[in-house]
Amino acid sequence: MLLFGVVWAQDFITGFFNMATTKDVERTPSGRLKYRGETFSGYNKPKRTPDAAKKFAVLAKKDDQVKLVRFGDQNMEIKKDSPERRKSFRARHKCDTAKDKFSARYWSCKKW
Repeated sequence: MLLFGVVWAQDFITGFFNMATTKDVERTPSGRLKYRGETFSGYNKPKRTPDAAKKFAVLAKKDDQVKLVRFGDQNMEIKKDSPERRKSFRARHKCDTAKDKFSARYWSCKKW
């Protein structure tokens, strides 16, 4: 019985940490991408999500791996036209070091 539990745990962990690939993404006849019931205009292109918990969603792609990344607070206004706010935001979030496309920080910094 213990062996079954160990094997199940290993299968669960490897399945949990495996990234989705481009094979898991379906292309619609109109050319849009469909992933987990949501449609996107393309890889690495943020879109607004008015009914979700976050303001934006993006289907991020690195090599053949894909990940759905949500970022941004629905209740906050983006005031990036103010140089002081822009500078403060980029310093606070360390935007100079945000390089991973699978992180919300990367996409938030890219928007700013």
